[in-house]
Amino acid sequence: MPIIEVNHVTKEYQLGHISSLKENVVNSYRRLVGKPIHKRENFKALDDISFSIEQGEVVGIIGHNGAGKSTLLKHLANISKPTKGSVIVRGSVAPLIEVGAGVNPELTGRENIYLNGAILGIPKKIIQQKMDEIIEFSELEQFIDTPVKRYSSGMTVKLGFSIATSLDADILIVDEVLAVGDLAFQRKCFDRMEDMIKRQGKTVLLVSHNIRQIQRLCNRVILLDHGRINMQGEPQAVCDSFYEQNDKKIKANIDHTKTHTIASGEVELVELYFMDHAKRKVDSLSYNENCSIHFKINVLEELEDVTFGFGFHTTDFLYLTTHNSEEQLNINRLPAGDHELVCKVKRLPLLPGIYSIRFGITAGQAARDVFYGDSLKHFQVVGDIPITIRDGFFALNAHWMEKNINITETAIISTVVV
Repeated sequence: MPIIEVNHVTKEYQLGHISSLKENVVNSYRRLVGKPIHKRENFKALDDISFSIEQGEVVGIIGHNGAGKSTLLKHLANISKPTKGSVIVRGSVAPLIEVGAGVNPELTGRENIYLNGAILGIPKKIIQQKMDEIIEFSELEQFIDTPVKRYSSGMTVKLGFSIATSLDADILIVDEVLAVGDLAFQRKCFDRMEDMIKRQGKTVLLVSHNIRQIQRLCNRVILLDHGRINMQGEPQAVCDSFYEQNDKKIKANIDHTKTHTIASGEVELVELYFMDHAKRKVDSLSYNENCSIHFKINVLEELEDVTFGFGFHTTDFLYLTTHNSEEQLNINRLPAGDHELVCKVKRLPLLPGIYSIRFGITAGQAARDVFYGDSLKHFQVVGDIPITIRDGFFALNAHWMEKNINITETAIISTVVV
């Protein structure tokens, strides 16, 4: 029997529920004369959602902002009630849905541990036995007897996560809250979740925009789109579909994306374009094929000791690589006028997806910045990838091999060493 059942759940909210004085007067008049009043449009945050989750499953819920992810989790945690349909949860739930959820700001950290344990129906004796473990994991020993209202948002998350994962609930619900904590604590949180999943066999529902963490932790993923289930199933397939959707949106918005440039006024970037292995000007590049990147610049004032550099980054500004010219070009003097720089790339290792390019110029022995810009051009990498490559940004030029070891020789060597 599933531990969670969601049956045809719909959640509607009335948009703009606060009416103006004019609207109230007009609606009152329409009532008096027997005419229908103007009603605000209802917004469906969830639209006829149905699925079930078995005990011990780890399910990721992904989708764009406003897709209904947090609304769905609030229904599963019994924080909100559906407009239509039903939610059946068989077991206790430890929700960590937003910063401060389930934490009373007027109480101390220690008092909140007792409160949350009581809500989950855990005897006080058991809570006392786990108290030291919870406090140690939260890293809040110094502040545990301080009211939570004096905590930072990161400290509140640490306390909430420590309570939710230390007390023995059947189901753990985690929304996008871990990004508030510091990186070291995020690492601890994911390690604990992996322990809960692999060793304790807990049922976990995880919402995150970190799709790679979803792929790593979950054995099933549900993709929401405008309140409906767009796709569900094996994490790799669902996450790949979500990546493709995002790539299309990013590509459609390329013309509206702003570049970020810093310039001294000595150089202008006139044009940046790509050429493929057949020397054709292109907007997309092929994975594992040769290509070249061309930078046309207009130098307004003569420059000395010039270095060029470019790099690729993701659309959310994760820098992937940088390549500078100092070891390949020795430009002691760059006269005023038009120039074109070309950098050839052999067997482009970027995996299919949408990326951006940045470009910079320094001059002088002190390498002062003359020009720098990122998101100068968005481009798509296309092509088929071999089955040996699962995820990431780059393909490694690597090969597996089996090396036979002579057992007899190994035994002799071991005997000599001993």
